[in-house]
Amino acid sequence: MNWADYLDPELIAEFEAKHGIKVKQIYFEHDEARDNILVEADGKGYDLAIVNGGNMSTYRARGWLAPLSETDIPNFKHLDRRWIGAFEAAEGHAMPYFWGTLGIGYRADLVAEPITSWQQLFRPAEALRGRIGMIGDPADLLGMALKALGYSANSADSRELGEAERLLHDQKPFVRTYSYVSLSEESSLVTGEVAASMMYNGDALMVAEHHPEIVYVVPEEGGNVWIDYLVVMAASPRKELAKTFINFLNEPENAARLAEFVYYATPNLAAERLLPKEFLEDPTIYPSKSVLERSEFYTDLPPRAEKRRNTIFSGVVY
Repeated sequence: MNWADYLDPELIAEFEAKHGIKVKQIYFEHDEARDNILVEADGKGYDLAIVNGGNMSTYRARGWLAPLSETDIPNFKHLDRRWIGAFEAAEGHAMPYFWGTLGIGYRADLVAEPITSWQQLFRPAEALRGRIGMIGDPADLLGMALKALGYSANSADSRELGEAERLLHDQKPFVRTYSYVSLSEESSLVTGEVAASMMYNGDALMVAEHHPEIVYVVPEEGGNVWIDYLVVMAASPRKELAKTFINFLNEPENAARLAEFVYYATPNLAAERLLPKEFLEDPTIYPSKSVLERSEFYTDLPPRAEKRRNTIFSGVVY
């Protein structure tokens, strides 16, 4: 289970040829969709999945994850320990795949002034009515609304969540879509139908290939720092092959190729040494210390707060 455009097809073809097998990918559009599929299947029917750090404890509690160790994945030795241990529940059960930020991608030629704050997305200028893109995910939508208000993205405070709910309802007439912006040349950000959108950093770089005026920024309030992990599903009948695939992706040359394909920062230190200087020095891919310090990982929330967020999300989006 994977996001679209998140694996280099040439690398997949090489692995298939080497092992005489076929890699079948099932794509999901947001974390909630992936989770719903796995809940319905009770974690069965899949060998590998991409899971963000914030979901790791839930997946482990459900018994969905097979253990992973350096013995299983020899190329684990190349990985930066700060990403392995960033989420406690990931240790011993997951391999960091990529990391990045959540911010705003916008068309510099379609806004009156550079975007520097979440307020400009959540309380947009009248000229942007119907031209804002938002990600249809409760964690991202509520988390960044809270950041715009000066609160933690992980707030469980009822009053703060109420303020975020009002902010999202006020913003709704300006929103064209609550879905991920396409990364193709037909993207609404390329055509100008959307002038500014909540986006992941690598997605912004990918779509910027199609238009020179597309800019990415982590706003002054900070954003979300995320880590995607590769996990082997406990119910998989092909665990050893799945581990072989993970190890293959972490060969330094392969990990470097993958990073350049997806425009995201690799946790593979040996791969970093093979990447071009301009890639490593691109602040959109490798944000500054100050950007990271004012941004947050998503954390587990109390069930009551999680339920409140989901209710708010449904009331805004549907």
